[in-house]
Amino acid sequence: MSDVFIVILSSLGALFILLAAVGFVRMPDSYLRISVTTKAVTLGVGLILASAAIYFDNLSVTSRVLAIILFIILTSPVGAHLIGRASYFSGNKLWEKSITDELEGKYQPNSHRLSSGEEYEDEDEKRKKKIRERDLL
Repeated sequence: MSDVFIVILSSLGALFILLAAVGFVRMPDSYLRISVTTKAVTLGVGLILASAAIYFDNLSVTSRVLAIILFIILTSPVGAHLIGRASYFSGNKLWEKSITDELEGKYQPNSHRLSSGEEYEDEDEKRKKKIRERDLL
């Protein structure tokens, strides 16, 4: 009975990893590629590791597998976020059919600051006010 679970879990894991590879090739920009690979590969590797835990049927192996799965679940989204953020800040363009760019106008390349956008409007107003005061003096 456990052999059936092992085959099902490992096959599903391999299928998700295959779908991640296909998605990586088919997606038009790096941001969508990051999204596809992060989600599908995390699930695929988790399923393959779960099948390994069932196969070995040992508390030591199972605890290590659970620790590895937890580590992957915690670090994969963080790594993908940082790669996407660095990609955006380095000027990597979005896909031309992307509808919205939520970071547009919220990143200052001079200071490398990112905020909600309201702060930039306040800073722009302060700069304009300072310039007007200098012009009056």
